[in-house]
Amino acid sequence: MGNRLTQIATRTGDAGTTGLGDNTRVSKDSLRVHAMGDVDELNSHIGLLLCEALPPDVRALLVEIQHQLFNLGGELSIPGYELLKPEAVAALDAALAEHNATLPRLQEFILPAGNRAASQAHVCRTVARRAERAVVALGQAEPVNDAPRQYLNRLSDLMFVLARVLNRMNGGDDVYWKSQRLQQGDAA
Repeated sequence: MGNRLTQIATRTGDAGTTGLGDNTRVSKDSLRVHAMGDVDELNSHIGLLLCEALPPDVRALLVEIQHQLFNLGGELSIPGYELLKPEAVAALDAALAEHNATLPRLQEFILPAGNRAASQAHVCRTVARRAERAVVALGQAEPVNDAPRQYLNRLSDLMFVLARVLNRMNGGDDVYWKSQRLQQGDAA
């Protein structure tokens, strides 16, 4: 990726198109641009999460994820190019196993809530799922490597687990959903 931005306001997108990394121009509402934008938004939300007080290992993991998301976005911006390696997916699998091992089994659904760091991790989870859907949609229209889709799938799972880890900081816990069950004889 030798091209670097030297000018931000180029005005080349004023007509509703944007340039990809291979110098082709596409509509700003193309599936590829949607996927790139969702990945960029996810990376920004992770940046916001990094503003919180976090355990050092979680902070280092999130910084590495930001770098990998830049690779993923770069790969999406150059059709047919591979920047995100399968090893990045394996690293998320390892992080999932490590952090999940510290948590009690879930007995009920949890709400996307708790302390601010955990709540922001849940926002990252939902944006990762949206980015994953955008990459899946793109892959149905044109060829996309497997690693970007797999990475986003694992990342959303990891963000769920990290939200639970972050809720336990300083003795907190998950916020459990209280299902409303109809009592026999209650009107539906």
